[in-house]
Formats: sequence, structure tokens, C-alpha cells
Amino acid sequence: MIEPADTAGGPLRAHLRLGAATLARHQLGVVLALGCERIVCLTQGHDDHIDALQAAAEAVGAKFHLVAEPHALLGLITATDELVALGDGLLAWPGTAIALLEAGPGVIVQPVDSGVVAGFERLDLNHAAAAAFRMPGRLVERLAELPRDCDGFSALQRIALQAGLPQRLLPAAALADGHWTLVRSEAEAHAVEAQWIRLQTQVSGHENATLAVAQFAVRRLGPALLHAGSGNLVVAAAGLVTAMLALVAARFSWSVAAFVLAALAWLLVAAAGLLARIERETLHLPSSRIPHGSAYGGVMDAIFAVLMIQCASFLPGESLFERAFAPVMLLGLCRYVSQTPPSRTTRWLQDRGVLALILAALGAFGWLGRGIEVLTLLVLGLGLHATWRRPIASEIG
Repeated sequence: MIEPADTAGGPLRAHLRLGAATLARHQLGVVLALGCERIVCLTQGHDDHIDALQAAAEAVGAKFHLVAEPHALLGLITATDELVALGDGLLAWPGTAIALLEAGPGVIVQPVDSGVVAGFERLDLNHAAAAAFRMPGRLVERLAELPRDCDGFSALQRIALQAGLPQRLLPAAALADGHWTLVRSEAEAHAVEAQWIRLQTQVSGHENATLAVAQFAVRRLGPALLHAGSGNLVVAAAGLVTAMLALVAARFSWSVAAFVLAALAWLLVAAAGLLARIERETLHLPSSRIPHGSAYGGVMDAIFAVLMIQCASFLPGESLFERAFAPVMLLGLCRYVSQTPPSRTTRWLQDRGVLALILAALGAFGWLGRGIEVLTLLVLGLGLHATWRRPIASEIG
């Protein structure tokens, strides 16, 4: 964490932000995922960014060290250790970096032509560095032979190469898809951020319309939300508040407004899930013991059942059980049929946003009660159509 950004008076490269986190915090997520037990930052200053980095490392039980010059590593790293190093300003896709570095000691390299143009150090006639390597701790002792003001990362990388550690070529797909980038300025950080969020929010829009809309919204608004510190919990909370407003509308039998608000609530929850994926996978945040997706899905299904019971017209004298039967069966079948066996058709049944809009249209025409019953039969028919071949095949076998 030494190199300044290319803008005059700008921050260090390591402090450039992508989404809700600095480049250094993204790198911390990679080394924590690799199982590193001690984190060493080579930097010549101390500020709030360092404090936040230290807090994140210590929160998962890692020890944190701050050193001002490379020779300080001699007292921290023993011969039995292994050292994983990431260069200043490197933004690496966690899955790609982990796969390459988990393979054992070695220096990650790339073709020289594309690497030098992208700002990486040239190593030899054919290869440029990729700003990442893993080496045995015993080799760190060779730093003692170098001047104290040497470039620590570059010096250790050269030591690793001179010791005969293998060069591990970065996959061409990682470079082409933006999985491995050197960020040197705020302008580059902004340009990379959009691509980074696109990679983190890849979903199949052909199977779920609400997810496709949520993906579009997160890609457009996600950077602003993340920079403002409004993470997935804020968006999820907004979704639940919208769902509560839908319940209020249903209390007054405003069926169209109730189900449109329910569709919006489901969209916000889907967007919150995408934001949570960005934060969790990129930063290596510990997974919650509560399955948020299942919990929100269960809550939203309960809210949908209440909306249908409140808004649908029923015969006089019908009990609550009779009024709730069709809505509960519809939601239960949507859950069951969408899981067994999965297909493009049945996966659409997971999309409560589309269901809410269908119910809003039925409510607008006054067909909500009978429409719920017809939808239940249609979903049951889909389930039977998707599974009827398997039992027959097993009986024949």
C-alpha cells in the first residue's frame, strides 16, 4: 500500500474504492479466503482506512501487522511460513485468484504484450507479472541482502523467480472478462467498477423476470448505493416496509395497489440479494447463520397469502380456513413445483413479482377469487406435466 493514484493529490491506489470497499479491502477478502492467518500491510502511513482493514481482519481471527519497510518482514515471517503477496492496486476476481494461489508456491504471470500495456511489471522477454505470488517463508530471508529502500513486492517476486518457483500463467479468459485488473487511478476505478458489478450480478434473466429487472437496477444504481454505505440490509428493509404498505392497502380492499406494492417489495428483496452477493463474495464476509433468502421468501409468501385472503371476494359465511385454502395451496404449489424437477417453465414459479402483477390484473377486473383457484389448478397441471414421465419410467424399469 505504497503507490499513489495517478491523480495529483489523490489517494493511494489501495484506498481507491470499488462499491462499498477499497481495493485493499477487496484484496483482504482474497487472502482471508485462502486461509491466511496473519495479514501484513506494507505502508508508510496510518489512517482510517488502515483501522477499517485491521478491524475486518481481526473480526475473523486473523492477526494484523503494519510495517513501513520491507526488511520488517524478516522478523514476522519464519522459515515454516508461506507468504501470499498481492501487488499495489490489484483487483482480482476472488475465484480466479484463489484457484491460482491454492495450487501452491509460484509466481502468477501473463503474456508480456497485454501485461505491460495494462501497467504490470515486465519480467522477461515473454512474460509480465500479474502482481500476485506465493512463496516459502524461508526465501524472505534474502531480503537482508537488498537495500532497505527497495521495492518490497518487486524484490520478493524476483527472489521467488530466482529460487526457481514455477510461473503460473494467468488464464486468457480472466484477462478478457475483467477478472484480473490493475487499478491505478480514480478514473480506472470508476471504469472497472461497472464491469465488476456486472460480473458479480450475473443472473439468467430468461428464467426470472424480477431477477432480470433487479439485475438492471443494481447495475445502474448499485455503485451509488454501495458508495453511500446503503448495503443490502437497507434495501431489504425497504422491501419489507413496502410489503407492510401492501398489507395496509389490502386492509382497505385496494387489491390493485396491494399487489403492485407486493411486486415492488419482491423486486427490492431480489435487489438486496444481489447486493448481498457482491458484499459477501467479494469481501469474504462470514455467512449468516440465518438463510436470508429463505427467511425473506417465507415472510413474503405469508404476506402474499394475507393479501389474497383480504382482497378476494368470497361467499358469505365462509370460514377463514375455506378462504385461505386456495391462496395457501397456490403458494405451496409454486414452491414445490418450482423445485422438482427444475426447468425453465417451473423456475418462473419462484417469481412472486410476476405472480403479484397477475393478481393485480385479476383484481382490476374483479376476478381475483376465481382467478386464484384457476391459477392453483394451472400450477398443479404444470407440476403433473413435469413429473408424469418419471413414475411411469420407474414402474417400467
